[in-house]
Order: sequence, then C-alpha cells, then structure tokens
Amino acid sequence: MSLISVVVPLYNEDGNVAELLRRVSAIMDRVTANGDTYEIVAVNDGSNDGTLAALRAAMPAHPELTIVDLSRNFGHQIAATAGLDQARGDAIVLMDGDLQDPPELIERFLEKWREGYDVVYATRKVRKGESFFKLWTARLFYRTIRRLTNVSIPVDTGDFRLMSRRVVDALGQTREKHRFLRGLVSWVGFKQTGVEYERDARLSGETKYPFSKMLKFAVDGITSFSEIPLRFATYLGFTVSVFAFFYIAVILVLKALHLNEPGYTSIIVSVLFLGGVQLIGIGILGEYIGRIYDQVKLRPLYLLSSVERAAAAAGSPAAESPAAREPIAP
Repeated sequence: MSLISVVVPLYNEDGNVAELLRRVSAIMDRVTANGDTYEIVAVNDGSNDGTLAALRAAMPAHPELTIVDLSRNFGHQIAATAGLDQARGDAIVLMDGDLQDPPELIERFLEKWREGYDVVYATRKVRKGESFFKLWTARLFYRTIRRLTNVSIPVDTGDFRLMSRRVVDALGQTREKHRFLRGLVSWVGFKQTGVEYERDARLSGETKYPFSKMLKFAVDGITSFSEIPLRFATYLGFTVSVFAFFYIAVILVLKALHLNEPGYTSIIVSVLFLGGVQLIGIGILGEYIGRIYDQVKLRPLYLLSSVERAAAAAGSPAAESPAAREPIAP
C-alpha cells in the first residue's frame, strides 16, 4: 500500500477551501480504493482572511487533512516547499488552491507514476479566464527561460505535478532562498513525463500573481538557473568598448584633417550611452549579489506557527513543533 500526499499552498483562499477539499477528497477516495491511503497537506501562507478558520472548520469532516500554518506570508514557492517538507507520502502531488488546476488530473498522474515515472507534470494546453497580456507574457517567459538556462524546463508548465518520494527528498536538500520549484524539479532529473490539460478559470477570488510578482518570479527563475545575464553584460561592455575605440579613431582622423568641430550633442549622446550601459551591468551584478547576500545569511526558509494533523493522520510521524523544519546548513 502507498501513501499519496496532496500539497496545497493557500493564501487568502477562504472562498475556495470547501470546494477544494470536496473535489480533492472525492478523487482521492476513488484512486485509493485499492487499499492505498492519502493525506491533504494544506499550507496557510499567512492569509489575512478566513482561510485558516475555514481549514480548521473542515478538519472534522476530513480526517486526512493536515494544516501547516506559517508564521507569516513567505510567498507561494516557500509555502509549497513547507508543504513538501511536511508531506509523508510515497508520491506527492503539488497543486494550487484556486482550482484552476483540476484535481481530477491526479488520477492520470498516478497512472504514470505507477508506470515508473518519478515526475509527472501538467502542461497547459488551454488557459481559461486569463487576459491576453497574461497569456502573452507567460508564453514569452517560458520560452525565454528555456533558451537562457542550461536545464531543460518544460514550456507552459506550472507547479502542478506529481513527484516521487526520492524527488521530494532531493528537493529537500536544496535550500536556496529564491526558489523556482519547476526549475529545481527539472534540475533534480530522474524519469519525467508530462500530461496535457485545460486550465480552468479561478473558482473565486483574485489572482495572487499581479504583474510585479510575475516579473520578480521571472527574474528569480532566470537568475537561479542561468549566468547568461552576466555574460550579456560582459559582451555588451566589450561591444561598447570596441565601438568607443573605433569612434575615438574616427575623431582623431577628423581632428588631423581639421574637419571636426566641438559639439554638445555628440558629447551628451556618448555620456548617456556609456552611462546607461554601465548602469545595466551594475544592475545585473546587483541582482546576483543580492541573492548571494540572502543566501549567506543562513536564515531558515520559513517558520511554522503550527502543524495540525487530524486524529487519523497524527500517528506517524507526530505533529511538528512550531519551529523551522529544516536545519541550518553549515
């Protein structure tokens, strides 16, 4: 018999909790009818609405439920990591709590897992309820990061996936602060495959990924798996230097021929152009140095306020104390 874990990070999703648990429990009851068992690990990522209360209210009707309450809002990727750390299953499904990822797809995930795949990811064939701008920027992001990184990250694929225990254990060894889970799963390797699906619109509430968070997420993904931006700054610097030396030679020739006259425009253009290139290079360096600074502080990824397991799920292992789960690396 196998234990299947379903990990769901939640932030201000009180309107979705009841339907989410109903649909996940329904599909899991069906796929575990052969004697397997399952647990649902719901991570409250510092919600300021009634999400935590809704989860606690649902616990008597869902003995498979485990509530992981973080001390504050740490962000989706960290909340997902906290859920994966608490999950005890032989196979672990990671999904969002807005029901855009259909829980019914878990059945296909498990079929592929039983065929021997360690990772089964869901590829979005259709994305309902999203604006043209969101669709266009997402398409651009996935194709850009695929070209820039040396890790093969599937396009049009989010965090909705199944992972085997050894994949989750391998992820547990990576404790970088600026996490890009779909990239880390690809980096871990093992046998992976994808299944296509149509992504539904949100059941209720608003998206938790406005443009500013999408941009930060894209920067985290690129800088976590690629040094190409640094090389770009180097190549740009060499290109500008070659152009500058060529321009100096032209100016000297014109001066020798008494053809050049002092001009305000050329000076300003040169200063602004070179200053802009320098600022671009400094900005790229700053992004990487900032990530190094965050990493060397050795703070835990997250802090737990509590972990509440229903009576049926509390036997093995015991509920965690309200502290960070992972040890601080030396």
